[in-house]
Amino acid sequence: MGLLPCLTIFILFILPILHPSLALDSLRQSHFMSDNGTTLVSTDGTFELGFFTPGTSNKRYLGIWYKNIPVQTVVWVANRLNPINDSSVTLTITTSGDLVLSQNNTVLWSTNSTAKAQNPIARLLNTGNLVVMDENEADPDAYLWQSFDYPCDTLLPGMKFGWDLKTGWQWNLTAWKSPDDPSPGDLTFIKVLHAYPESYIMKGNKKFYRFGPWNGDHGSGGPEIKPNPVFQFIFVNNESGIYYMDVWNNNSVLTRLVLNQTESTRYRYVWLKNIKTWQIYSTKPADYCDTYGLCGPNGNCIISELPVCRCLKGFTPKSPQDGNSVDWTEGCVRNKPLNCSDKYKDGFIKLTAMKVPDTTHTWLDQTMNLEQCRRKCLENCSCTAYTNSDVRGGGSGCALWFGDLIDVTYQVSGGQDLYVRMDASELESGKKRKLTMIVTITVGAVFGLLLVGGYIFHRVRKKRIANSQDVRDDNPYCESTPDDTPDDNLDLPLFDMATIASVTDNFSNKNKLGEGGFGPVYGENYQMDKKSQ
Repeated sequence: MGLLPCLTIFILFILPILHPSLALDSLRQSHFMSDNGTTLVSTDGTFELGFFTPGTSNKRYLGIWYKNIPVQTVVWVANRLNPINDSSVTLTITTSGDLVLSQNNTVLWSTNSTAKAQNPIARLLNTGNLVVMDENEADPDAYLWQSFDYPCDTLLPGMKFGWDLKTGWQWNLTAWKSPDDPSPGDLTFIKVLHAYPESYIMKGNKKFYRFGPWNGDHGSGGPEIKPNPVFQFIFVNNESGIYYMDVWNNNSVLTRLVLNQTESTRYRYVWLKNIKTWQIYSTKPADYCDTYGLCGPNGNCIISELPVCRCLKGFTPKSPQDGNSVDWTEGCVRNKPLNCSDKYKDGFIKLTAMKVPDTTHTWLDQTMNLEQCRRKCLENCSCTAYTNSDVRGGGSGCALWFGDLIDVTYQVSGGQDLYVRMDASELESGKKRKLTMIVTITVGAVFGLLLVGGYIFHRVRKKRIANSQDVRDDNPYCESTPDDTPDDNLDLPLFDMATIASVTDNFSNKNKLGEGGFGPVYGENYQMDKKSQ
């Protein structure tokens, strides 16, 4: 046997046994991994594949975790349904290219791929993706099988969430039953192929939380998702597939999206190196208003000090007691039912900052503008609302809703406009109510101004009279009225010229009191009275 074959055998079989910590990133044909501490490690040292025990369990699993994070954080598990009960387990790759996990000649897990390879190899990539490929394949992305196609409870950057429309394959998340048990729980995160696709967190077969359809920037219910220097969000909707994925902008920052069964929550985590901990970046559901269908059909949940259910404009509670009840499951009904006798007389009420309704019964056209969308809705008597399907650049595309509007929520920030159809008579009464309100406010404002003006006039006049009284009190030649109260009427006596001439002795100098800015001032018998004193 030559030197090279001997060296190959030593590297593949003997070296990992002698030095378990000296791990490789690949598993080749006829090589095997056992539960003795040997692992595969991605070339950049970020991820590690091996055997582990979750929490307080005594069972073993084959999985992938972050290698250099102190608290073991598992991102993928192979044998979720068939745990390992003892150490007599091996992982091998067959000549046809299947990974097989077996214990005492019993297969616990297998890739069971239909694609075959002449020289198969399994490799753990720097993304955390475990792939099987033909080592002679020129295309490095031509995988026969990959773990990214079989997510567990974690979505990593580069993983797809949604649908491959060519193959019919679906990428979903399923939570662990508990921190000690990675077997599938009943909490799932799925994308549903409505005409206007969107994602849900499901509890069993019931909708628990709805993310809202992708509106070009984010899911309609996730306005907090914004561009950032760590990772970016990509949404693909074409003939090949409908899916969402994250892409790393900065490979030195670790992020993961996890579905948690215990807390019925989907978390987005970012690893903070300085303090060595996972920081929660976002949480869904975020509050009580995020509970699916909380306010029933045509109801709207509003966050204030406490979540409050209200009917959409143009609707009233279906049951009278709902107005004061915490149970709004029956929701709201229209004040005026839609009457399509003349559908083009109908109109729309614009609601702003909304998480748009559940898209189960929708129609989508990504080429229409908003006016075309409005007309399209009017043409169909069953159409109850419309909006732009893409909010970027002023808006484009058209989404129509049919029937009741379910799971509508007011967003404090980042929501979008929703146009809800109303019967013409409801709009007319609304216009009358608006006109009445405008008239009432206008009359009230004018009356208020008159009151304020009258009050100011009264105060000014009263002040002038008071000042006049002060002058009279200070002047010895001015007499006060008997009760020393200013005369509001101020009726001054008028004298003819003959009387004034007689009193002043034809304006004699002896009766002259003095001169002011307007000429001489005279008094009656002033000198005489003064001598008599």
